[in-house]
Amino acid sequence: MSQPLPLSVFIIAKNEADRIGKSIQSVIGWADEVIVIDSGSTDGTPEVASSLGARVIHNDWLGYGPQKRFGEDQCRNDWILNIDADEEVTPGLASEIRALMTSDGHLAAGGWRIMIRDIYAHETAPAPWAYGYHQIRLYDRRQGRFSESSVHDTVRPNEGTVLKNLSGIMAHRSIRSLEFQVGKYNRYSDMQVADMQKRGRKLPRWRLLSEFPGAFLKAYVVRKYWRYGWWGLILSINYGHARFLRVAKAYEAELKQAASRRAE
Repeated sequence: MSQPLPLSVFIIAKNEADRIGKSIQSVIGWADEVIVIDSGSTDGTPEVASSLGARVIHNDWLGYGPQKRFGEDQCRNDWILNIDADEEVTPGLASEIRALMTSDGHLAAGGWRIMIRDIYAHETAPAPWAYGYHQIRLYDRRQGRFSESSVHDTVRPNEGTVLKNLSGIMAHRSIRSLEFQVGKYNRYSDMQVADMQKRGRKLPRWRLLSEFPGAFLKAYVVRKYWRYGWWGLILSINYGHARFLRVAKAYEAELKQAASRRAE
């Protein structure tokens, strides 16, 4: 076996025993270390991760950004690859990263964006039209760190840091089931509203009318969910409802605050 790359991979996780195996297996062996930051799993996630060769560290949940910053601090290498427990590095991306780092080509930038594309439980690979987005996931932590936001987990590069794109794809298995998806966006909307309140941000009430249809069309047309057929229709409705729920909960919070002030 070739020498592992001077690269640390870290994954934050909680109750991901059914998905984290693919994530770890996609990087184990060619990365110098794989670290799982577990925030209190009860389904055997730490045991699964350890059995596959990952180093498991417990850390109580701090929020997305702070938890990932903690993960960065546990890495022994400055070059880091961050993946989530529901993501896996595709063979093409793995080959690209290995070739880049072996030749020192990675030094041409301080951060590398990776295209992350959705893959669903009934698929074996992301569809060519699958929704995707670029994120900085391979980076030199001396040139950028994850933000401290509890809601947004994004690498913030230092001023002047050169950024480039990799051509390989990260597969994103974000939806275990529709039940899981609904629960996830329900919890996430709570965090979004709390974050908006903390920052003193208010959403205009007219968005109660426009949010669902606008988000539905964005998903169905712009994200090309229509190409999935009936499954795409379901995904589009759920996306629209998730966006609407955030606005509705923000308005509900305003009503409660107004009632509290009147009662004083």
